[in-house]
Amino acid sequence: MRIHVTELIEGDKLSNDTFNTYGLHVLSKGTQLKEKEIATLLRHQIDYVDVDARHADTTEVPFRTIESGISPRWLPAVEPIYQDAINGCEQLFLEAFQNGKIDEDDVVQTFQPLVDNFRMERDVVSMLLLLNTKDDYTYQHSVQVGMLAYFLASWLDYGEEEAVKIGQAGFLHDIGKCRIQEGILNKPDKLSSEEYESIKLHTIYGHQIITESFGESLASIVALEHHERVDGSGYPNRLTGEDMHPVSKIIAVADVYSAMISSRVYQKKRDLLYVLKELHRMSFSELDAHTTHTFIKHMIPNFIGKQVELENGEVGTIIMTHATEFFCPLIRIDDRFVDLSVERQLQIMHVYM
Repeated sequence: MRIHVTELIEGDKLSNDTFNTYGLHVLSKGTQLKEKEIATLLRHQIDYVDVDARHADTTEVPFRTIESGISPRWLPAVEPIYQDAINGCEQLFLEAFQNGKIDEDDVVQTFQPLVDNFRMERDVVSMLLLLNTKDDYTYQHSVQVGMLAYFLASWLDYGEEEAVKIGQAGFLHDIGKCRIQEGILNKPDKLSSEEYESIKLHTIYGHQIITESFGESLASIVALEHHERVDGSGYPNRLTGEDMHPVSKIIAVADVYSAMISSRVYQKKRDLLYVLKELHRMSFSELDAHTTHTFIKHMIPNFIGKQVELENGEVGTIIMTHATEFFCPLIRIDDRFVDLSVERQLQIMHVYM
């Protein structure tokens, strides 16, 4: 049967080879469609495909209406790996607090399973939302920054080995927080100026711990510099962009993004498109522009297929994103299409994940 791509459900099987408008082969006959395959069809702007007839007892939810409350098929398999990494991170913090150093092999054994199991999962938006919880913020944040740094390094054309090292550096970026009083670290209210000065020391502590553990290294530099800003407004040394290590710029972007999507008790979780818009704003002052725009460019296509609410109250589905107009996608509302790069009076108010 012939069906519109937005009406596909997981488990549908292609009954013919599928080609895009340029004649390039996209998916083969017999391919069983899951999230990645459906996203591929959307990215190639394919409207209709032929699929085998469905069984009468099919109960799958259409892919385009999946929200964060519904776990995709891979979640039960990878959630324990994610939790193991959080637990391993907690042990590394404890080890650093008690001994003043950590073991490099422990870092590898904790972080590598994430790389091995998440390497091909490119829908980072849904992945982090589905795995995100309100518990263990400090450790969960470290895991997320490590994962995001690994992906971002790959998108910036670092080789696999380098990307893994960068991911490990992101994983360890906050290790110095093991020396910060828990009452300050987890304070639900705004920090006093004295408390803020205290928590800023985690960058120096992290550099000391990692240097003591395995010498001056990429990870120790990142631990020291991840709160520096290219306009010189960061800490601890108020470095400018030309003095920051390139990997510190990567970790800075991942760090800000993870912090802003978190569901900490005292912080209302922001809409994801708002978060990316805020990163875009920061790219003209605090964050490195090339690094940030690369991150946004690769994150935005993950919104394809997500439902959105416009400021006029209409609800539609993102069908296509623009390479340069990051926040003006093509949206399908019922049987019509709305191009936000043309109809600029309309804005997305919320993305349903």
